[in-house]
Amino acid sequence: MSSRRNFIKQGSLVGVASMVNPTEIFTALPKFENETIPTKWEDGSQLVVSISMQFEAGGQPINAESPFPQNMQKGYTDLPSATWFEYGYKEGIPRMLDNWDKLGVKVTSHMVGSAVLKNPGLAKEIVQRGHEAAAHGMNWSTQYNMPYDEEKKFILDGVKAIKQVTGFDAIGYNANWLRRGENTLKILQELGFKYHIDDLSRDEPFIIKVNNSDFAVVPYTLRCNDIALIEGKNFSVDQFFNQVKAEFDQLYLESQMKRRQMSISFHDRIGGTPQMVKTTFDLIRYMQKQSGVSFKRKDEIATMALADAKTIRE
Repeated sequence: MSSRRNFIKQGSLVGVASMVNPTEIFTALPKFENETIPTKWEDGSQLVVSISMQFEAGGQPINAESPFPQNMQKGYTDLPSATWFEYGYKEGIPRMLDNWDKLGVKVTSHMVGSAVLKNPGLAKEIVQRGHEAAAHGMNWSTQYNMPYDEEKKFILDGVKAIKQVTGFDAIGYNANWLRRGENTLKILQELGFKYHIDDLSRDEPFIIKVNNSDFAVVPYTLRCNDIALIEGKNFSVDQFFNQVKAEFDQLYLESQMKRRQMSISFHDRIGGTPQMVKTTFDLIRYMQKQSGVSFKRKDEIATMALADAKTIRE
């Protein structure tokens, strides 16, 4: 660790950073003692891009938060807001599915159990088109404050809904707004899950111990997430394109020196709008033109990370 601290203390490097090729800076960074940092994934990829497609619409509670002002009187139903969510399964996901086919990429769909039961044909189609069905709870309830047994049932009910409708065994999990509780990972491991995504701490997958067993973390991001950048905000698709492209360009540069993963997330009623689908198509096409870039479902990333002795362990 001291070698890295010494490197950071070399202020002269900071002063000339803008005049030096970024690749040269990474090359100058000393390794930890006896450490070899892998620069490529086991399949030869330099940078792995993982796309999430949240299947939530139809499972939301009455008067769920939306772009509309939250000033409805109590006792009334926000009917326009309800139609905004309906867009997700009527137009959003079908449009995104066609886009993934055109691009030739497979994604991970985090499915809310009640949304799956309300639109079983659409949930089944997602899996039939080759995408991963991951669990996202039974509904939009907050689970971090649930007692152990209640949370376990909440997670299991969502898994059963996915299995019943699609035939897919979910091995990945995403809590509502990433807010898992103290027992969540223990429950997931007991139920046979292999990974979760409710972690923002790295730009590559890593392994933790849960119940004394290896458990994969496939990191998420809020930086490249349509719900954080687009929904109800003065943020254009041009800004979305430029921000996500900048993220990709930097991670691609770093991938020359170490393994990198990029996460991009789309929500049914946001990422499935015409302007977002067109922008997404242009973004992915740009990424696909760069050598060494692969697109993988999160279950594929978790499986690869768990089987690789060089994966970071915490």
